[in-house]
Amino acid sequence: MTTFQAFILGLVQGLTEFLPVSSSGHLVLVPWWLGWDASSLAFDALVHLGTLLAVVVYFWRDWWRMFLAVVGRLRGRRDPEGHDRLFLLILIGTLPAAVIGYLFEGFFESLFGSPPTVAIFLIITGLLLVLAERWHQEGLPIARLKVSDSVIIGFAQALAIAPGISRSGGTIAAGLVRGLDRAAAARFSFLLGTPIIFGAGLFKMKDLADAGLNSGQAAPLVVGFLAATVSGFLAIRYLLRFLRNHSLYPFAIYVWIVAGLSLLRWVLI
Repeated sequence: MTTFQAFILGLVQGLTEFLPVSSSGHLVLVPWWLGWDASSLAFDALVHLGTLLAVVVYFWRDWWRMFLAVVGRLRGRRDPEGHDRLFLLILIGTLPAAVIGYLFEGFFESLFGSPPTVAIFLIITGLLLVLAERWHQEGLPIARLKVSDSVIIGFAQALAIAPGISRSGGTIAAGLVRGLDRAAAARFSFLLGTPIIFGAGLFKMKDLADAGLNSGQAAPLVVGFLAATVSGFLAIRYLLRFLRNHSLYPFAIYVWIVAGLSLLRWVLI
């Protein structure tokens, strides 16, 4: 992998991890479209850690408040703002993706080698976004989420193990259907995704440790990591602001265009 390729793929990972368009799908389709080789285990691990750093830096105050609230709860003090409860909802919402990913790892890994399958899943992502816009009822703050809501949003996150199903898109869509407004749904989506992104990064780092690393990979890895971190941070900030006054329809149209062109290319080649 060249440094330029690492920059492009790191940029793609950072942007599409948080925009509701599927990072895993884009990391399959972009190299396929450009005729590049699949990225290495080392690269996958580093760009995942880059997006993890982006979301942790952006939401560090939320995580710090949750930490203090949990410590306070263990000492018998209740947080009036409910950050300890939010932490519990995130843990509960993380379980579906963690369990399903562990049980069906091999099946989902096999899907990454099939661009047409990814394109079909992108079409499904677009449908989820459109249906959520049609069915959502705004007004519910994150503090009013119930455990059942967290479980439902967690199962939406589990769907995104398949490449082409957007993690942020699925969880934002589920949040909208459960009554959150767009900005609140996106915020909960990013907080909920943090443990999963962390787990994916650790899992890939284990693969990296088993495979080893040569010195010639250093520059592309650093470039990919930085590109994923910076673009991920900017994508979070952009989406939270965008959804205050705009719908998810533009992202649905985008993934349908990408999917349609990809299926057309697959048929013609």
